[in-house]
Amino acid sequence: MIVDVHSHAWRYPDDLSEDFRRQATRARRGVEVDLDVRYPDYAAGTTQAGDDVRTIVFGGKAKLSGVWVDDRYVAKYVAAHPKQLIGFMSIDPTQDGWEREMLEGKDELGLRGIKLLPMYAGFRPDDARLDPLWRFAQQNKLPVLLHSGTTFVSQAPIECTLPRHLDPVAIRFPDVKIVLAHLGHPYEGECVAIIRKHPNCFADISALYYRPFQLYQSLMLVQEYGVWDKLLLGTDYPFTTVDSTIAALRSMNAMLEGTALPRLDKSAIEAMIHCDALGLLGLEGPR
Repeated sequence: MIVDVHSHAWRYPDDLSEDFRRQATRARRGVEVDLDVRYPDYAAGTTQAGDDVRTIVFGGKAKLSGVWVDDRYVAKYVAAHPKQLIGFMSIDPTQDGWEREMLEGKDELGLRGIKLLPMYAGFRPDDARLDPLWRFAQQNKLPVLLHSGTTFVSQAPIECTLPRHLDPVAIRFPDVKIVLAHLGHPYEGECVAIIRKHPNCFADISALYYRPFQLYQSLMLVQEYGVWDKLLLGTDYPFTTVDSTIAALRSMNAMLEGTALPRLDKSAIEAMIHCDALGLLGLEGPR
C-alpha cells in the first residue's frame, strides 16, 4: 500500500479568497496550478501506485490568508470514497468557535485527525492558549499535521511556521503524533532536529520534488542524521500528484551523474514510498 498523507479538498473558487488565488500563482515557478480539486483527477495521478492507495485529505482554515473550508464539505468528500480517503478536520484557533468545531469534527463528522495552518492563520503552535487543542488530540489519539516552511502568501508571518516551535509542544504532549509538512523547507535542518529528537514527530515530503537540488540536500540531511524512518510520502494535491512525486524521488540520484556528490540510499527512498504511514499515525482500521 502507498499512503499519501497530504492532500486537499475544497470548493473552488468559493473556499479560497480572490487574494489567495492571485497569490497562489507564485506557488510553482513557471507552472500555473489548477486549484479546482476533483477526486477523479487526483486518482488519475496515482497510476504508479496501483489500486492500493490511501489518502489523508483536509481542507484548511486560515482567515488571515483567505482560506476557509467547512469540515462538513471534507467529510462529504471523504464519504464519497470511504475506502480510499481518510479525513482530517481543520482548525483556526484565532477565530471564535474553534473548540466547538473540534468536537464536531471528531464526534459528528468522523474526521480522524487535525490540520493546522499556523503561518497562514497567524498563530504559533506552542502558544499556551492552544494547550486545549493539543490535550484534545492526545486524549483522543488524533494525529496533527501542520504546515511548516515557506509560503507564497505575503501576509502570512514566517516566524509562526518555524519547526523549532514544535519542540515545546512535543515535550508537553509527547503522545500526540505530529507531522511537519513539507519537511519544514527551507528550515529542513530544524525539522530534522525535531523529528530525530521526538519519537512521535514525523515529516512529509509533499510539494518538494520540483525544487530537486533543494530536496536532494534535504534528504541528505535526513540520511546523515539517520531519520529516513521518520519521513512520510505526501503530495500536496492539487499542487502535485502521487505519480510525479514518486517518479521524482526515484530519479533523484540521476542529476548527480558525473559528480562526486554522495548518493541517496535508493532502498531508503523505496521504504519511504511504501512506509506504513497509517500504522505510524494510529489510523489503521475503521474509526
